[in-house]
Amino acid sequence: MTIDHDRYCDELVRQTAELRATLSGADLSVTVPTCPDWTLRELATHVGRAHRWAGRIVSTKATEPVPPKEVPGGKGPEGDDPAALDAWLAEGAESCAAALREAGPDLSVWSWAGETTASFWSRRMTHETAVHRADAAGTVGAPYTLPADVAADSLDEWLDLITFVQSFKQSEAPLGEPGQSLHLHATDVPGAEWLIEIGEQGFTWRRAHAKATVAVRGPLTDVLRVFHRRLPTDTPTVEILGEAAVFDHWLATTAF
Repeated sequence: MTIDHDRYCDELVRQTAELRATLSGADLSVTVPTCPDWTLRELATHVGRAHRWAGRIVSTKATEPVPPKEVPGGKGPEGDDPAALDAWLAEGAESCAAALREAGPDLSVWSWAGETTASFWSRRMTHETAVHRADAAGTVGAPYTLPADVAADSLDEWLDLITFVQSFKQSEAPLGEPGQSLHLHATDVPGAEWLIEIGEQGFTWRRAHAKATVAVRGPLTDVLRVFHRRLPTDTPTVEILGEAAVFDHWLATTAF
């Protein structure tokens, strides 16, 4: 984790504001290509519901899962008024950030990923919002940028989550063959490089520059979106060097 708790809280609100701006004036009934089960309205409702759920977990100091149906306001606004949806999104982000700020980073609360502190939720909600903002931007053809430290931390966090999930899924489809490796290389941010190495017992990752079975090179935000499956692997700004099938397999088996 390279960003502190207070910054995550601020970024959660900022990312939500940018998501709201992306949705402003859009046809909310259109399907989101990168989340084809959802319309833009359903994508927005998912994000706002997540904010309220996380805020409820933190504000009640929950030590076990909170049923989403018990979260006040979690269903979203009544009707199809875009202004009501916009206000609901803003309110959810602000209330979640307020609960997180009041709790502080070290408050012990339930989470689904092993790290049981409020800082897990400030980080998770920041990146949940940022990645779904990429979905919305791709749907409406809007530009998409992230601060470099947020984009890099999003890659770190996703690798942390995959590590956690894989610890329970060793008997399922492996992420690759032992000895294979992946190198992510941001060409526009010094030091923004990752090495993923697949072994007999799963995989390990670290920030490093090294030769790998396959390399993914390009601007950091584009590498991030490809790694999150929010851009196709043949995106012109991103190069796939080496054994592309290894990267394709990684993306397919981490699509949980």
